[in-house]
Amino acid sequence: MSKFKQPEFHYSFLMPKYWLTWFGIILLYLLVQLPYPVIHFIGTRTGHLSMRFLKRRKYIAQRNLELCFPNLSLEDRDKLLVENFESLGMGLLETGMAWFWSDNRIKKWCKVDNMEIMSRIRSDGKGVLLVGVHFLTLELGGRIYGMYNPGVGVYRPHNNKLMDWVQCKGRSRSNKYFIDRHDIKGMIRELRKGEILWYAPDHDYGPRNSVFAPFFAVPQAATTIGTSILMRQANPVILPFTPKRHIDGSGYTVMVTEPPTGFPMDNSTEAAKFMNKVVEKEILKAPELYMWLHRRFKTRPAGEISLY
Repeated sequence: MSKFKQPEFHYSFLMPKYWLTWFGIILLYLLVQLPYPVIHFIGTRTGHLSMRFLKRRKYIAQRNLELCFPNLSLEDRDKLLVENFESLGMGLLETGMAWFWSDNRIKKWCKVDNMEIMSRIRSDGKGVLLVGVHFLTLELGGRIYGMYNPGVGVYRPHNNKLMDWVQCKGRSRSNKYFIDRHDIKGMIRELRKGEILWYAPDHDYGPRNSVFAPFFAVPQAATTIGTSILMRQANPVILPFTPKRHIDGSGYTVMVTEPPTGFPMDNSTEAAKFMNKVVEKEILKAPELYMWLHRRFKTRPAGEISLY
């Protein structure tokens, strides 16, 4: 399969059916031109307020926290829930920051720890599987890290054609090019060439091409076997990273972790267990930023009732 073809601007984007989308894009652009402390205030307050309206998502986040951290007190889980919704509000504005901020403004408010890890890995010429856990800061984290080490993005087209063009244009600022998320052969090819591939193995993508492995306190969570395939076929270095927002509103630090070793190449289930442990370690660095609103445990083994 060939590289993902980036969408191009089309005159139909000016038609009335896209006017509401344009309004949202322009509003987002204007909001992220404000001073960062103001952006932080608006984002966190909007996220907090959204708890009153996003009842279903609030329930899913509560349930995920209950399932993953049963030993955490109710008070601590409620505190984490509030912080998570505040991060949800910031996540929207951080997407605009990632797409519309200049490099200089990104550098003013953001930094990357342990840059030397990537330099050391790249000197060996091996491909890098850059594990981007689904944090609400992931869009901005990708922009920050990609400024210094641009890689190949794994891409899912947006259903809205105009948003797809804007999204792709924004992400192109920190990616060389994109590969469709279903193009496994293309991912293997790029990794064998020594490229950096952005990859997120932590969501529930359904029963197809998944196995069940522990995730925090949940003994059986549907986990993709994609990581196992990529590792067997291309043998890249796994490099986790976490884009952490400072609680005091002073900016961001992308924390890069030393590559984990001992990946079980010959067993997909053991490989899924291994990767879930990697993901857990990253989440615990900033649990308030993780996408708990996603139904991580929607796929259940045959005969089991829904956890939601």
